[in-house]
Amino acid sequence: MSSVNKLILVGFYLTMSAFLNATADPLLYKSGSLQGATKQTGPLARVIRGDTRLSEFYSNESLLPRHPGVLIQQQTLDDHQQLPGAAVNVRLLYSSTDGIDGTTPIRVSGSLFLPQGIAPDGGWPLIVWAHGTVGIADNCAPSWTGYKRFHQVYLKQWLDQGYAIVASDYQGLGTAGTHPYLATKPVSYSNLDIIRAVQSGRFPVSNKVVLIGQSQGAAAAFATAGYASAYAPELNIVGVVATGIPMFTPRALEVIQETRPNNVVDPMLAYNFLALTLVEQIDDTFDYTDFVSELALPVAMAVDTECNSEVRKLVVDNKLTYDTSFKVSPTDPLKAAFAKMGYPSFGISVPIFIGSGVNDRATPLRMQASLIKKACAAGAIVESHIYFDHDHLTVLNHSTLDSIPFVRDVFLGKIVVGNCDSLPI
Repeated sequence: MSSVNKLILVGFYLTMSAFLNATADPLLYKSGSLQGATKQTGPLARVIRGDTRLSEFYSNESLLPRHPGVLIQQQTLDDHQQLPGAAVNVRLLYSSTDGIDGTTPIRVSGSLFLPQGIAPDGGWPLIVWAHGTVGIADNCAPSWTGYKRFHQVYLKQWLDQGYAIVASDYQGLGTAGTHPYLATKPVSYSNLDIIRAVQSGRFPVSNKVVLIGQSQGAAAAFATAGYASAYAPELNIVGVVATGIPMFTPRALEVIQETRPNNVVDPMLAYNFLALTLVEQIDDTFDYTDFVSELALPVAMAVDTECNSEVRKLVVDNKLTYDTSFKVSPTDPLKAAFAKMGYPSFGISVPIFIGSGVNDRATPLRMQASLIKKACAAGAIVESHIYFDHDHLTVLNHSTLDSIPFVRDVFLGKIVVGNCDSLPI
């Protein structure tokens, strides 16, 4: 790099550093975007779970902008929250819309990571990273806890390719209100509005976007592409990458019940306890004690303060099985929750990369194959990859051999044919 370019780069990042450490952008207030501001009401009118005290940043009580997708404030992430290889690591707070009632303005938090070097003309191509299950407690929000090592390895690969990464914590994670676990509309709104927030800010990012997600985040990425045309039609989404993608339907619930060992200690019960918190958000008659046993209730309630990995450990430590956890099967209330976990469309209008591990137990290959076939039947362009000897987590980093070329092609506008005519499943 020439000495001139080095000086430009240093100047840029000094400017960015001063900007990112500001408590709020006064231009937001001068622009008139806060006219008609309102206090948050919708999410707090429902049962509140998982609200834990973090920092003042997350509990900012300033009036909300009238429009969703407006950056409210930003600050540099602490060392343990940063990504290796990122030149800029920033925490964001922005306006969005409650995805349960579809109208109430809310605050959502997230992060932005910029790669090393000088941004190309038009800005760094932008990736939206949609994270997998962490829990519903505020202290599980990725912008607060940081990312686990295998996530850091994965995200660094995209930074090294010259992509900016923006990542929503999702509605209710970090900020006020309960996170509607696995409900696809809330996470889609959160994703679409963080794109708006960074693209309308002073960040050097492009107007082209690729959505990338794992597990819960894979569902979020797929659903976000489906909701975009109605909620944020101005955004230029050019592709989707999903690994370990779920598809929850009443039939899927039946299959899970048919194949689940009811009398074996199973850490995956933690997912059941999380899913029941969504039931509580959409059904005010639901009562945990009608379904969850006295033995399991303390573990089920631990989701209020503990992250998913710890709840899974508690399930094992307390030797919980499905039979000992439920005195009445929660099948019927979970069917209502599954309706909120569905997708607005399978005929996504942009190319989709789906990576599936044969040994995936959380979202079995059979489940993912059903989604892939439905998407193909609906006319979507799907590039399906099956990875032997890989499971729900290891498929993430292994799939980059194929997903990196896919993302490069969709950003360049190359034609992606897909393999719907010769699926490997």
